[in-house]
Amino acid sequence: MSDLQRAFAKAKLSSYPATMPPTIPPFIEADEEEEETGHFDIESAELPHDDDSSSASSASSASSTGTIIPSQNQKLFARPQGSPNKRTMDQIPWTTYFERELFLPSPSADTTITHHVYLTSPIGPSAPLFITHHGAGSSGLSFAALTSELRKRLPNAGILSLDARGHGSTTISPSQETEILDLSLETLSSDLLTVIERTKLQMGWETMPPLILIGHSLGGAVVTDVAKSGKLGNSLLGYAVLDVVEGSAIDALQSMQTYLSTRPAGFPSLESGIEWHIRSRTIRNSMSARTSVPALLKHDSEIRSSRSWTWRTDLAATQPFWEGWFIGLSKKFLEARGGKLLLLAGTDRLDKELTIGQMQGKYALQVFPEAGHFIHEDLPEKTAVVIVDFYKRNDRSALVLPPKVSDMLRAGKKV
Repeated sequence: MSDLQRAFAKAKLSSYPATMPPTIPPFIEADEEEEETGHFDIESAELPHDDDSSSASSASSASSTGTIIPSQNQKLFARPQGSPNKRTMDQIPWTTYFERELFLPSPSADTTITHHVYLTSPIGPSAPLFITHHGAGSSGLSFAALTSELRKRLPNAGILSLDARGHGSTTISPSQETEILDLSLETLSSDLLTVIERTKLQMGWETMPPLILIGHSLGGAVVTDVAKSGKLGNSLLGYAVLDVVEGSAIDALQSMQTYLSTRPAGFPSLESGIEWHIRSRTIRNSMSARTSVPALLKHDSEIRSSRSWTWRTDLAATQPFWEGWFIGLSKKFLEARGGKLLLLAGTDRLDKELTIGQMQGKYALQVFPEAGHFIHEDLPEKTAVVIVDFYKRNDRSALVLPPKVSDMLRAGKKV
């Protein structure tokens, strides 16, 4: 406090009667330094301990106010309690993405396989039906996030996503646990054709809608084999293969057992299984992981350890079929009828045959270097944009054919 201010205060106090107590509180000497310096010591204020940049920014702003001294109990700089931005690992149900699920029994001489599929029906006779086939160890829900993005751009389109045998909710009775499950390419291709035909019958479709086949990894080999067979006839507009080519796939098989040995044998909870897929960057999209991962795991109540959630599909047991899935894939991909689309996570995956075919313009190629192996889960929006554009380029319903010569002559027009 300056001498002039102190003299003014004493003169003011002396004017009050001696019997009247002063109503102006006494000045605190500590205020003298604060008024002279124009700021207060921020270190004396009670601040929560935090190392992030937002806390540093708050402290810097507070130190420049100069005229406000926070009391010890106000905690003006304390952050709200709780962690609203914490990532949740809760499961997202399949009903978020699909209209219904179907169970399609297919009896044979010794067993009955009940194919499980997720379906959203096409609306209108010319609306396309996208049929998806997942990779080894995955399930039909692998395409759930992509389904949502496709429907945003093509609201009338339908999506049929199946669980292959030994995967998801597809079952075989009587159980074949003691035998090696037949997952040969021939069997899986036959299953896909059966699912398509039985879905048509169960839904009462008079004709097959225009079809686009989409397959990821092993599923890419299956849809290519089905396209090459020609058994879908003119209904098939084209097929898309996601992140698999013959050369790199066969090379990768050499390290497959090593990968499986490093993968956790189980998880203590469903949420921890989802978290592992995200943390390991196996799936880089948390929304997709929360939808697809639950179908990959099953709870075994007989396991007394802390890892009672185990893998639904024993990938190591499928080893006898690995090479058969991919041998000859590139040749079939280039020779099958219909539009062709290849989506990769890196150009290094192209083998010689596909490189030559791409230079000759035999198929469309799109590369997403920022994605992992599960392109459709990591980048569902970008994948949908490419697939919708691919469909539109191959859509025959938009074609306007020229009139026949005979019709023009009958109408008296010159040809």
